[in-house]
Amino acid sequence: MFSKTFKAVATAALVASSAIAAQAADYTIRATANSNENDEDYDGLVVFKNFVESASNGAIAVELFIGTQLCSKGAECLQGVADGTIDVYISTSGGASGIFPYVQVLDLPYLMANDRIAETVLAGDFTRKMREMALADSGDSIRLMTIGNTGGWRNFANTKRRVASPSDMAGLKIRTVVADLPQELVRALGASPTPIPWPELFTSFQTGVVEGSKNGITDIMGMKFPDAGLQYVTLDGHAYMGALWWMNNQKFLGMPEDMRRVVVDGFSALQQATFASPKRKSIKAYEDFVAGGGDLYVPTPAEKAAFKEAAAPVYDWFKGNVKGGEEIFDALASAVADAEADIEAGMASDLN
Repeated sequence: MFSKTFKAVATAALVASSAIAAQAADYTIRATANSNENDEDYDGLVVFKNFVESASNGAIAVELFIGTQLCSKGAECLQGVADGTIDVYISTSGGASGIFPYVQVLDLPYLMANDRIAETVLAGDFTRKMREMALADSGDSIRLMTIGNTGGWRNFANTKRRVASPSDMAGLKIRTVVADLPQELVRALGASPTPIPWPELFTSFQTGVVEGSKNGITDIMGMKFPDAGLQYVTLDGHAYMGALWWMNNQKFLGMPEDMRRVVVDGFSALQQATFASPKRKSIKAYEDFVAGGGDLYVPTPAEKAAFKEAAAPVYDWFKGNVKGGEEIFDALASAVADAEADIEAGMASDLN
């Protein structure tokens, strides 16, 4: 939950930007997020709105629709973006995979080792490559503006035991979404994938329908899953919880270049806000999980390598079964290698 101070600052920022926008904007951007005001998606939109309205001197107004006022599901919302009834929409990879299946590359396990690598990759040409593919597949109607974060990292959590190696996953019923890739991952690690709708997950833990999940700690604590028996979390960090920010391409290109620059800079500010927000929120979430009796386990480098090795067949499955899979996998692998080299070179300088 936001602190009172943060709420006051956010409210002041919105009031200030709204005052500028009130000077009769030339362009209006309608942005929606199917979340709530406690979510990092909202944090990002507040920053975006304030930046764009201020930097454009009121020429651009940004209207925020938080929740399901404009649409409620990924395919429906993306259709709204394509039609132009929605200008900006944020989706998870799962929410967009029905239209752009290759975005599931973000769900491939253990490709990005930490926040520095992920943030370097997503701020660079990899995102531009995915934008190019999405524009081609949508008839130039849906433009990927940036990729941020929505919840930190996915980790394995369960109600039964500490998981320190792939063998500890054997037989566990792990909740997944109704998508092939996460189910392939769970199978590769020896567990049983069990698709369960998100609203039913708490009860499913209580009744034993499922015994584990793949979630970030803020989702785990926000949904009070420990009260349903979820007491073991392994910080394997198998997937970065990417947030894909889409915009109607005609709306974007219909602005003059100076206004397009403002929008692009606004999405950069939004991206940085969503990179930062989960880091702060996860601190208290982890503290509360442990204080409530939860078992928080950090795998050793050797144990994490064992998880990556066990999950390796998923890479071949993705490249062979997902349209555009090999192309986007190669782009991500190359971007990760470049990011690792740059960061390591910088580290060598910083240590001496």
